[in-house]
Amino acid sequence: MPRDAAEHTRARVLWLARLEYRFHAWRERRARHRGLTPTVMTFPGYGGEGWVRVLGRVMIVPLLPARKRREVTASVRGWRSFAAVPIGFAQVRVTIAGVDHDVVADRGGVVDVTLPADLEPGWHSFTVSVEGGEPVESRCLVVAPDTRFGIVSDVDDTVMVTALPRPFVAAWNTFVVDEHARQPVPGMSVLLERIVREKPGAPVVYLSTGAWNTAPTLMRFLTRHLFPSGALLLTDWGPTHDRWFRSGRTHKLQNLRRLATEFPHIRWLLIGDDGQHDDDIYTTFAGESPDSVAAVAIRRLSPAEAVLAGGRTVVDDHSAADVPWVSGPDGAALLDRLSEVGILDSDVRPSA
Repeated sequence: MPRDAAEHTRARVLWLARLEYRFHAWRERRARHRGLTPTVMTFPGYGGEGWVRVLGRVMIVPLLPARKRREVTASVRGWRSFAAVPIGFAQVRVTIAGVDHDVVADRGGVVDVTLPADLEPGWHSFTVSVEGGEPVESRCLVVAPDTRFGIVSDVDDTVMVTALPRPFVAAWNTFVVDEHARQPVPGMSVLLERIVREKPGAPVVYLSTGAWNTAPTLMRFLTRHLFPSGALLLTDWGPTHDRWFRSGRTHKLQNLRRLATEFPHIRWLLIGDDGQHDDDIYTTFAGESPDSVAAVAIRRLSPAEAVLAGGRTVVDDHSAADVPWVSGPDGAALLDRLSEVGILDSDVRPSA
């Protein structure tokens, strides 16, 4: 693209990003005029020796009549997650082990900060509040310094059948379908639970290109279908200063590189599917940081799922790679393949 045309495109996208921010600011003013105040939606984080990564989002959630609240409890539609108003640049207080930290959310209301904290390995609770409001509890897993294994898993069509990225199907699943109708990929919860049971203390990170708006729905889904607890690393939709939409590939690679830097002693099992670009992303990361990758497991979509997802991406031949690469149609098949390459104990079989 010629330089002048590229600069024109960036200027146009920047204008759109400003328009998006002004729209949310207008929604915020209306909500505050109605007497509504911000709160913080907290998401599980993680940490290491002397630090924790705190994740959350500052929102104003519209009030619903009692009858509507009962309907929400009985049937939760995805669009309700997008009805809340994000509060950009909100002043947030995080209290960890009795120590207060004042931080600022980004322009989309997202809180993603690393804070000092002297905590023992394991799960810990702390509180987050905004504008002096009621503190909200959050959690993080502090990884022990002797931990050598971890899991990074994609979400869409890896642990949850969503038929992404075909736009209309994705919109239907996100905004219309009752969240209780979402189905887990067969055997994936057993696979992940088996791994964390066999490798105590292994951190689990759910790395997805999904929007932060979907985080509450995703957390309920993971709990309902007995997936192990783990940190959520999602992204934000909409334009940036130089793109119409945020790059999911960049989001995943940046977080994988960050995990490799934060935990240089951990080798990660990377789990994804062939419906998006997981194979390409994991290939790039494994080439950059081979010592940070224990193995890669790619779930193959069924023919029907592949049609809904707009086809499969090409999975390269990794037979000569130093890092084991396995594939299979579900969690049970991946478990078998991972046992064959020595990632799991082949003598221990999960219960039916």
